[in-house]
Amino acid sequence: MTKNIEITDAAIRSEWDEFITSHDEANFLQSWDFYEFHKSRGNKIVRRLAKKEGKIIGAYAGVVENAKRGRHLAIAGGPILDWRNQTLVSAIFKDIKAQAQAKNCVFARVRPQLERTEKAFQIFKSNGLKKAPTFLSVEYAAILDLNKTEDEILKSMHRRIRYAINNARNKHFTIEKSQDPKDIHQFYEIEKQTAKRQDFVAFSEDFLTKQFAAFAKNNEAMLYTAKYNGEILAQNFMIFYGNEASYHYAVSTELGTKMSGSPILHVEAMRDARKRGIGRYNLWGIVGENEKNHRFYGVSFFKRGFGGEELKYLPAHDLIVNPLKYQKTKLIETIRKKIRHT
Repeated sequence: MTKNIEITDAAIRSEWDEFITSHDEANFLQSWDFYEFHKSRGNKIVRRLAKKEGKIIGAYAGVVENAKRGRHLAIAGGPILDWRNQTLVSAIFKDIKAQAQAKNCVFARVRPQLERTEKAFQIFKSNGLKKAPTFLSVEYAAILDLNKTEDEILKSMHRRIRYAINNARNKHFTIEKSQDPKDIHQFYEIEKQTAKRQDFVAFSEDFLTKQFAAFAKNNEAMLYTAKYNGEILAQNFMIFYGNEASYHYAVSTELGTKMSGSPILHVEAMRDARKRGIGRYNLWGIVGENEKNHRFYGVSFFKRGFGGEELKYLPAHDLIVNPLKYQKTKLIETIRKKIRHT
């Protein structure tokens, strides 16, 4: 306990989500159900609440990653707290280190919901964290403001995206929605085709199905499917949590790529997000406009077509528990980063 701040395990879902969603910057990365998904995969998790005089003032959740490069506690999108409260920040980081140590971790990796500023870097440096050799979660995202009208958003889109949307309407693409985890099977089958075309490693069906199920059971996920004459063109796996709609995963068939089936799904998801009272649409990861040789340049080009703003989060930082073993982790990850050009 630090100056009447008590940090304990979280036990009540409603209490957790009420606090997390009261912070505008938060998203599904710190939701209760995201860690229910991790538990369903057999992973160890931590969910901790900081309280003062019985009132919640901070929270963080993480999952223990049994990576060969070094067992670690991964905390994506958190902690959620008032970063101006230095006493609280210090107490939370001490607790993170203690939890990582108790779980036999080499380090804890943290990527918070903080914009990339010198002040943010200083907060982490002053609490003993070092910039991680590689990323934990998306650090550069494309964000759309859903407080604008649909017409305003459409006008800010690149003409190629508007053309695709109008083409979808003219050709009467149909849109289907599902919250049935069984429908992820088709998504997975198309993902395998997409992975083969674009040369990336596909997620397993178990991974996708359990993640969708964890969110869908509480009306936080939706699978959107665009079809033309009954044939699937594209599918978007969306998550709605707090004030953010997240474009989480997506796949497209060869026909869908030719006919640009995805943009109309975003328009529909944005409408649904507004109905839920959500004000932010996160298209997630992008790379710099000049990084034309980056493997994600193409998808970044697509996302930028929707207009909006670009947000850079503070990059992942590591809180080191075992300095000797961490040196091995740092070396392996540095080499991998150079090989993968990420």
